[in-house]
Amino acid sequence: MANRRPVIAGNWKMFKTVNEATDYAVRFIEEVKDVTELDIILCAPFTALYPLKNELEESIVHLGAQNMAWADQGAFTGEISAQMLLDVACTYVILGHSERREMFGETDEEINKKARKALAVGLTPIVCCGENLNVREEGKAVERVQGQVTRALVGLSVEDLSKIIVAYEPIWAIGTGKTASSKDAQEMCASIRATLTGLMGLAAEKVPILYGGSVKADNIAELLTEPDVDGALVGGASLDPISFGKLILNANPLVARVEGI
Repeated sequence: MANRRPVIAGNWKMFKTVNEATDYAVRFIEEVKDVTELDIILCAPFTALYPLKNELEESIVHLGAQNMAWADQGAFTGEISAQMLLDVACTYVILGHSERREMFGETDEEINKKARKALAVGLTPIVCCGENLNVREEGKAVERVQGQVTRALVGLSVEDLSKIIVAYEPIWAIGTGKTASSKDAQEMCASIRATLTGLMGLAAEKVPILYGGSVKADNIAELLTEPDVDGALVGGASLDPISFGKLILNANPLVARVEGI
């Protein structure tokens, strides 16, 4: 893991009302209050961010959004700006999630503009990449993912690149119950790190690369044994505070062993 601090990020997607989010936060904070060896992020719907700010501000849990606009303000109906996210104490933002790409037509070029804006205001972008089943079966998975990473990060300085997180999501394993093997995850995360090395040299060793795709409490430990898998972007398994807490606790002892704590 090369002294990279592991990251576990929960992505609630389009789930949870304000009341559900605040109830979750109270229970979740209790579950993970003693975790010190990794960073925990909750990426919630926009409507839940402000109430979560109040619940999480005294805790170890960081707050993230699931998307944002590349513009500062203006006639962009339905969009949320980086400044609005800062206003509610967000420190992270997911960019280019496969669902945004597949359902809403987001391009690598748009994701690049969003990443630049996030970095400019001090938000940490979690830049997503991944391939669908057809691309994998055609043997073009590595080529597709490396291309996405390159285009999403093009033109960023080494200093900016050092502030990002990359999340690899095999689209065919999201919400399907299918999971890439730890070997599959490592192969792709290693190829992503090789791409980052081409963009930023040895500083790529410091960039956390997460795996996302049907991650659960019973497979997180095995995934984190891989040298280039530095954590997880967790979807469905993050919706229940007890089970997500268990997932994080299952990762925690392993982190201690890997880092020699």
